[in-house]
Amino acid sequence: MEAELRIIQESDWITIVILLSILMMVIAKQLFQSRFFNFIILPFNNKYIALYSKKDKMLHGFHIMFTGFQLLNTALYIYLVYNVLLGQQSTSGLLGYGLILGILILFILFKVLLQLANGFVFNNIKTIADFIYKKHTYLNYSGMIMLLSNISLTYIFRGSEALVYLSLFLILLINTLGFITTLKYHQKLISSYFFYFILYLCALEIAPLIFIAKYLKF
Repeated sequence: MEAELRIIQESDWITIVILLSILMMVIAKQLFQSRFFNFIILPFNNKYIALYSKKDKMLHGFHIMFTGFQLLNTALYIYLVYNVLLGQQSTSGLLGYGLILGILILFILFKVLLQLANGFVFNNIKTIADFIYKKHTYLNYSGMIMLLSNISLTYIFRGSEALVYLSLFLILLINTLGFITTLKYHQKLISSYFFYFILYLCALEIAPLIFIAKYLKF
């Protein structure tokens, strides 16, 4: 009998990442049950935003835990989607995932600090902080879509481009909805400083996305 070389996908570390993110979500639910259930219906009801847009909102335990949950799943989602769309399995494994996660954390920190600095310069830091919180709340929510996609791409529909495009559509839909909702909250301020808003939009929202898309060559 002739021996055959079998390449087995190493998914142990992916399982650990997924379990860790689920654990973070479960702990957040147990510690902040009322907040969690309002968060779950976020795309269909603005009650969460109305209730929890208060002082120190970005430093609240629930928001921090779900940000961690979202970062873990976003990095894994990028890793899996990149492999699927390239049509090949990456050999970098955990190292590649760690690199994506590190870059993602640094990118978000840099962007948030730059936005807060912009708010400080124009003396509207509270408004900018509120804007950041609302956008990140919807981004954190889309982390649950990424979790389901990560589980499916790893264990059920491996290499499914249809699932990738469906999940990308849902993620973009949720975040677009969040962005529009956030703009509605601040429409009076935006109309008063429309030119500065356009500069902000181009420099801190659109430009980073174009840079990332060009770098990944999607």
